[in-house]
Amino acid sequence: MLMRSYWNLFWTFVKVSAFTIGGGMAMVSVVRDILVVKRKWMTDDEFMDILAISQTLPGLMAVNTAIFIGYRLMGTKGSIVATLGSVLPPFIIILAIAMVFTEFKDNAVVEAIFKGIRPAVVALIAVPTIKMALRQKWNWVYGILAIATMLLIAFLKISPIYIILVVGVIAAAIAKYREGRQ
Repeated sequence: MLMRSYWNLFWTFVKVSAFTIGGGMAMVSVVRDILVVKRKWMTDDEFMDILAISQTLPGLMAVNTAIFIGYRLMGTKGSIVATLGSVLPPFIIILAIAMVFTEFKDNAVVEAIFKGIRPAVVALIAVPTIKMALRQKWNWVYGILAIATMLLIAFLKISPIYIILVVGVIAAAIAKYREGRQ
């Protein structure tokens, strides 16, 4: 049973990693659908917490997410298994592409394929982001923080690190204020 569970965890991340184009954010809705909705391995709140932590840490979000989910579900061995499942398919795919890409890099069909994939990747990132935002119990303060963050990054080119630190302090102050009122 334990071995099968590790296998299921590994295979879940292999499938997601192999068939989700666009990296970390593009895989979010797929992983959530599998782990929260279909298999019920974790709650939506647990998944959102893992996702938030994964986004704030350095490194690839997909790998960070695999590490935390694997650890949450099956401890240290689970985090290793999930991480291997997450990194193995892209490694193999990139290795294969690198071996043949030099011969086809100037091919018009290949260029057209890559240009055609770009809008799909944007949609794969936008849809889970919008779905996550709609699932949250937001009030006007969180809405203003989200819009301000987006504007600061998009137009003023302020580093997301500084924004995360400031928003974290603001969120802590709001929580402390609410705690004091109760």
